[in-house]
Parts: sequence; structure tokens; C-alpha cells
Amino acid sequence: MATVRSSERTGPVGRAGRAVGRALHLPFTGTARGIRKATHAHGAGESGLGKLIELHAVNGAGDVMITVALATTVFFSVPTDEARGRVALYLAITMAPFALLAPVIGPLLDRIPHGRRAAMAGAMLTRAVLAVTLSGAVATGGLELYPAALGVLVASKAYGVVRSAVVPRLLPPGFSLVKANSRVTLAGLLATGIAAPIGVGLQKIGPEWPLYGACALFLLGAYWAFTMPPKVDSAKGEAKAHMLTHGEKKPSLRTVGPSVLHGLQANAAFRALSGFLIFFLAFLLRVHPLAGQSAAVSLGIVGVAAGVGNALGTTVGAWLKSRGPEVIIATVLAVVLAAAITTAVFFGAGMVAVLGASAGLCQALAKLSLDALIQRDVPEQVRTSAFARSETLLQMAWVVGGAIGIALPLNGTLGMSVAAGIVGVGAALSVRGLLTAAHRGGHPRPKVA
Repeated sequence: MATVRSSERTGPVGRAGRAVGRALHLPFTGTARGIRKATHAHGAGESGLGKLIELHAVNGAGDVMITVALATTVFFSVPTDEARGRVALYLAITMAPFALLAPVIGPLLDRIPHGRRAAMAGAMLTRAVLAVTLSGAVATGGLELYPAALGVLVASKAYGVVRSAVVPRLLPPGFSLVKANSRVTLAGLLATGIAAPIGVGLQKIGPEWPLYGACALFLLGAYWAFTMPPKVDSAKGEAKAHMLTHGEKKPSLRTVGPSVLHGLQANAAFRALSGFLIFFLAFLLRVHPLAGQSAAVSLGIVGVAAGVGNALGTTVGAWLKSRGPEVIIATVLAVVLAAAITTAVFFGAGMVAVLGASAGLCQALAKLSLDALIQRDVPEQVRTSAFARSETLLQMAWVVGGAIGIALPLNGTLGMSVAAGIVGVGAALSVRGLLTAAHRGGHPRPKVA
């Protein structure tokens, strides 16, 4: 007896049902395939970088869900017309995660280089638990809100440090470190942009719902962290590195060559500029809005310009091939210095927006390049500590810049002149050293024994 095909057995009703099922399923499977194709392109799938890109997207989406949930609480409600002492207190609070991160988390992870998948999963699981804790506090503003929110910041920065240290192990052939870093960062930005309106929609249901969404995302991220390639943890063929400082075996950012040190100086200038602009313009534009605009719209214009610039800088980084990180940092310093000087001379709404966009774009490129320098020049065994300490120094620079912005008189021309001075100091300290290091071909990693 001839075999009867299933389509003939089910008839037109069954075929129609399957067609409807495929039509409903296609948008989701097609989108998933498109995302997977993009993240795994150019060898990223084979090397494992694609999985890290997807993991970082989940991380960004979870973080923004928590940010949306906390946006309506007293944790972030620091009005610009209140006493500047409260704003200064906020700056001190932001330092807490970094003060804990550098002396504890970095060296700890350096001692367990075989557990980096577990470290990333642990950072995800920690935030999943804290998201549930926060869900019971966002509506009431209970005391547990503050330690839980600070714990989220610490876990988020711990994940970021480990993720940066992992990238070189997953680098596809022909990929520069700047390009790989920007691919990962861009995925986080895109996921943030998608998750933010979803979080706002969940917020309409109830203040705790974005936190439930964050918990689900972080649980998924914890699972995905364990599915990363084994080479993320493997240290096969690596020897112990000794970084000598004053006759002692002690990790130091100064011992890894001029590129990292000068790159850090330049990025500190960018972070100080960022902190300065945020707080100075928050006060200035509230008292003296841009021509024809309200204070809220004025702040929105500058904020959007900076955000677009940051996203553009990350996108440009993804297009860069083998261009030296030292040259990139020196170039973007010059661009922002010119923009700050021009804004000081021709202070106005348009120039402030241009400066915000330029600072956002150039800061993104400079940070991607600094990450690439640390990944290239710092030995594996102390790389995580290097990232932790560099993040702490950069956050300190941001706080210093913010403190200057709080204390400065609310005069636009004066403020932009100070902004130009901040960038100028960074350029004076770093540009010559960066270009010299680039001319010499960078700095080789210290010898291992």
C-alpha cells in the first residue's frame, strides 16, 4: 500500500492550521535568526565573541529595567534646585561601588582566572536576587532600597570588569580589540534602547514589574554565562607574569608601558569633563535655559545630543579595523578640545549641543581604545585588577569634575572655559606620550617567568 503523505491525511484544514502557525512563528524565529546572524558575523560565532555580545545585551537590558524601576524613587530624585550639598552627597554615594571594586573584586578575580564564567554568572545571579529585594522596596521606599541598589551597582561593575578581561580570549582572526569592544558595547546600547520602553510599559502595571523583568533577564544571563566557550576559563600555555615596582612583585598600571598610562590620563580628562558638564549644565540650564526653551527641554536637548554622540562613537568603533588605539585617543582629545574652546567663545544653545555630542562620541571612542590598550599590554594574570583600578580612577575623575561643576558660578562662558581647561590638561599630559608610543609600535607585554 502506498504511503499516504501527512498533508493528504490532514486535509486542507490541517494545512491551513500549519500555515497560520508558521505565519505567527516566523516574526519571532526570523528576528532571532537575524540577531544571531549579526552577532556571529565575521568569525565572532566561531571564536565565541558572539555569545559574549549576546550576554552583554542581556546585561544591558536587565540594568536598564532596574534603572526604570528606581527612576521614580528617592534614590535618584535629586532635584537641581536643592542644596548643592545633597548633590555632593550623591557624588559620594556613586563612589561606593568603585571603592569596593578596586581593592577587592579585581585582585580576587585575578586569583581565580579559571572561574570567569562563574564570576559573570555570579554577578547576574546577585542582581537577580537584589531585583527581587528591590521589588518590595520601590513602592514603600524602605531602608533596604539603598543597600540593594548599591549592591546592584557593585555587581554590575564587577560583571563589566570581568567582561572586559574576557574579550581578548574570544577575539576572532582579523578583529582589532577596539572593534571587538565596540561590538560588545553597541549590543548593550541597542538592548538598552529596546528594553527601556518595555520597562516603562511594565512600570505602568506596577512599580515592581520592571524588577521582575530584570530578574528574569539576569537569570537568563546567568545561564548563558555558563554556556560561554571553555577557553574563557582556560589558561593553557599562560605563564605567571611579574610586574616589578620598586623591587616588589606588585601590579601597577605604571609598569605596563606608556600607552596604558597616557590612555588612562586622557580618559580621566574625558570623565572629568563628563561629570563637569552633567552637574554644571544641570544647574545652569535650570536658572538660564537655552533661548526660547524651558529648563526641562534645554536639559533634554543637551542630554539627547550627548547620548546620540555616545552611541555614534560606539558605532564608529565597530567600523574601525587595525587603527592604533593611541592615535584614536589623541585624535578625539583634539576634537573635543576644539569643540570646548569654540563653545566658550561662541556660547549658545547650538554650541552647547555640539559640545555635548562631541564629548559623548569622543569619550566612547577613547574608552574603547583604553580597554584595547589594557587588553593588549597588561598580562593576563593582573588584567582584571587593571580594569578594576582604571575604572576606579576614572570614576574619581568623574566625581572631581562634578564637584567643580557644582562649585562653579553659573556663567556659561566661564563654565565652557573651565571645560576646555579640563580637556587641555588631559591633552597636555597624554597626547605627546600617546603619539610617541604609537610611533614606536605600542608597548610589548612585560616578560613572563
